[in-house]
Amino acid sequence: MNALTTGPLPVVVIGAGPIGLAAAAHLVERGIEPLVLEAGPSAGTAVRDWAHVRLFSPWAEVVDPAAEKLLAPTGWVRPEAARYPTGGDWAERYLQPLADALGDKVRYGARVTGVARAGRDRVVDSGRDEQPFTVHLQFADGHEELVSARAVIDASGTWSTPGPVGANGLPALGEKSAADHVSYRVPDLKDPSVRARYAGRRTAVVGSGASAFTALAALADLAEEAADGTHALWILRRGLTGATFGGGEADQLPARGALGLRAKAAVEDGHASAVTGFRTQAVERDGDRLVLVADDGRRSDPVDEIIALTGFRPDLSFLSELRLALDERLQAPTSLAPLIDPNVHSCGTVYPHGVNELSHPEQGVYLVGMKSYGRAPTFLALTGYEQVRSVTAAIAGDQEAAERVELTLPETGVCGGAGLFDAPEQSAGCC
Repeated sequence: MNALTTGPLPVVVIGAGPIGLAAAAHLVERGIEPLVLEAGPSAGTAVRDWAHVRLFSPWAEVVDPAAEKLLAPTGWVRPEAARYPTGGDWAERYLQPLADALGDKVRYGARVTGVARAGRDRVVDSGRDEQPFTVHLQFADGHEELVSARAVIDASGTWSTPGPVGANGLPALGEKSAADHVSYRVPDLKDPSVRARYAGRRTAVVGSGASAFTALAALADLAEEAADGTHALWILRRGLTGATFGGGEADQLPARGALGLRAKAAVEDGHASAVTGFRTQAVERDGDRLVLVADDGRRSDPVDEIIALTGFRPDLSFLSELRLALDERLQAPTSLAPLIDPNVHSCGTVYPHGVNELSHPEQGVYLVGMKSYGRAPTFLALTGYEQVRSVTAAIAGDQEAAERVELTLPETGVCGGAGLFDAPEQSAGCC
C-alpha cells in the first residue's frame, strides 16, 4: 500500500503498553513523529494490573529491538536475559524507561473516544483517503481535544473488556447484580485486603486456561497456609482430561508447564473441586452466598466469591466511523483470522505476519498487538513486535521491508504473557 502524504502530522499510537511503545520506537527509528496516547497515568497501565504475575517468557524474549536501541543512550541496562520478569518488573524496568525515553511523544490520561476521517463519516466516499484522521480525546478533568494524524496504530489491547461468567458470551443472569462478589482478574493474594476476600472462603474459578491455573494455584497455596476453609470450585465448560493441564514437564516453555502441574496438584490435593461440562446461565443468591446455575439446570455448591477468567475481547466502539474488515467470529482482521483461529492454532502454529494481514479497507489504520487477535488467545509478544516493525515500514513507504518477515519463532512459539490471556474452552491457547 502507498505511504500516506498528509505532511508533518504524527502517527497516533493508542496505548502505551509493550506493543504500542514498540511501535513508537520503530516510528522514531524511521524518522516519523509518533504521538502515543495512554488512558492511564503511566506506561503499561494494564500490565501493572497484573504486576504480581510472572511471565512465561524470559527478558530475552520481551524486549523489542528498536526499543532497545532507543533506550541505549539513556544508560538503560537490559535485565539478565534468562530471568523471568513479573508484570511489575516488565512495567518498571522496561516499559516506563522506554516511555520516558520517548518524552513528550507520550501523553498520559488521554482516553481515545473516537477515530474518524476528518469531515467524513464512514458512509462518505468522496475524498476520503486524502483526509487525515481525527482522533477524539477525553481527559480526566473532563476537557476534550481533537488530534490530527497521518495514520493510526491501535495497540490498546483487550484488558479493559474481559469475558463474562455466562457461557454464551453475555453476562449470566444475575451476574451484574452480584458484581461485588465477582472478579475478572487473577487475584494478588499478597495484598492483605485481597487475601482477606478469599481466605477461609469458597471461590468459584470459571475458565480453563492459564489464568485459571494461576488462580487455582494461588488459592491452593492460601489453603495450605492454614487458611481454614479455603477451597476452589473449578467451573469448566468442557471435560477434565489429561490435556486439560497442558504439557507439564514436556512443555518447551517450562514456566507454563509448571503452572499446569500446580493447578493439577491443587485438584489432586483436594484444594479445588472440578465441575465439568458446566455452562453457566445464571448466578443466584443463596442467602449471603452465590450459586451458579448451568443451562442444563445443574446448580453449583454455594460459593462466597467468583473469579471469571474466560478471556478478553476488543473494544471496537471508538472505531465505529472507520471502515474495518473484521472476522465475524474472532473480531480480528479478516486476513489474519484464519491464521490465529483457536479451533486450529496455538502459539506454536501461528507464524509471524505483518501489514498484509493487518490492513483494512480504511487505508492507514492498523489494529496491532493483542487487539489485532480479537477474541483469539494465542498472542505472542514477539509476534506483536514483528507486527509493528512491518506496519511502521509500510507507513514510511518501505514496502519491501514491510512485506519481509524478520522473525523466526521456535516450534512452540514464545508467549509474552503469564496466564492472563485465557483460551476459549475449546482451545489450548498458551498465553
